Amino acid sequence: MKLIGPFKQVVTLANLPLRGKLSDEQIEIIVDGGILVDENKIHAIGNFDTLKSENQNIEIETIEGEQIVLPAFVDSHTHICFGGNRANDFAMRNAGKTYLEIAESGGGIWSSVQHTRNASEEELLKTLLERIEFLISLGITTIEVKSGYGLDVENELKMLRMIKKAQEKTQATLVPTCLSAHLKPRDFEGSNEEYLQYILNEILPKVKEENLAKRVDIFIEKSAFQPEESKVFLLKTKELGFEITVHADQFTAGSSRIAVEVGAKSADHLEATIDEDIEFLAQSETVATALPGASLGLGEKFTPARKLLDAGAIVAIASDWNPGSAPMGNLITQASILATFEKLTTAEVLAGMTFRSAFALGLEDRGRLEPNFKADFVTYKTNNFQNVLYNQGSLKAENVYINGVNI
Repeated sequence: MKLIGPFKQVVTLANLPLRGKLSDEQIEIIVDGGILVDENKIHAIGNFDTLKSENQNIEIETIEGEQIVLPAFVDSHTHICFGGNRANDFAMRNAGKTYLEIAESGGGIWSSVQHTRNASEEELLKTLLERIEFLISLGITTIEVKSGYGLDVENELKMLRMIKKAQEKTQATLVPTCLSAHLKPRDFEGSNEEYLQYILNEILPKVKEENLAKRVDIFIEKSAFQPEESKVFLLKTKELGFEITVHADQFTAGSSRIAVEVGAKSADHLEATIDEDIEFLAQSETVATALPGASLGLGEKFTPARKLLDAGAIVAIASDWNPGSAPMGNLITQASILATFEKLTTAEVLAGMTFRSAFALGLEDRGRLEPNFKADFVTYKTNNFQNVLYNQGSLKAENVYINGVNI
């Protein structure tokens, strides 16, 4: 066993409820604390000197100077496997061009599809690993990664295989998600329904055969897939044994209700969610995932996180890092800004980036500092954990631990 510390503050997030609003007074803080690690898990949390005296002949990893420690963060929604970039889209959007005008000029999701299809496996893997390393540097050690820029058998499998290969080369936990239902590709001759059937018949069986992903996502929106055809598709994917998540209510309301009805693990975006659907979400086990990076990238309103929490929903916060609408990738900055606009407590933000996001991915072994949890945590050189959000991402992580090892 190894004892790590002492820390000025150990912010455990232990005993916080999975759903609903939180006050900062509910946060457990252990002053002059330590973390006792046994193999890959946390064995005990407590006062450093007490843990040291109670456990003889153990390794001691001494933390120099004043540092605080938090559970490592979980980014439960990213699109970081892609080729090319869409800086021109961002410039055109800020200059007043519409989505349709940008798409007609060669931008939009289809631009990313073309760049990703043209990218070699080596190029995709290299840039994916670079983005993973950036997220790790922020203290994010569990990362969901979607396909969705291939949109045919060959290229969707290429993306998912590179995500699988990246997992072999990183200590972070990657959670692959098949988003072949991102939109109907321009080169597919057939209807939306026929393309969704193509995914069911041609792509998902191979994904399952190669064990490339256990989760399936779909973008329900006027510009992508319509509610009823999406519902049929999602129910069929569940029959195939996949967990499901949904891009819901980004620009128009209604699809979050479908996510709940089909038992999705999460409904992500929700910028356009109406009050009656907030109540519907709040009474379900479907996690409501806010993606403030998309709001910042598009200049759109934020997910109504305050209303969702007050209603009793499970609210997670993720980055949506993608080449088009959310190119920043800095979850801590995004979450800090969301907190300002939605009036979220520090406890709500930290919970949204840790154990609540982990729950959205079906991973209930991380996101808190308590015994038997995965020993993933992040330290900051400060004497007050509130400074992490106060500095809106400019206070950098000092050390990042995965499985109890400082990487």
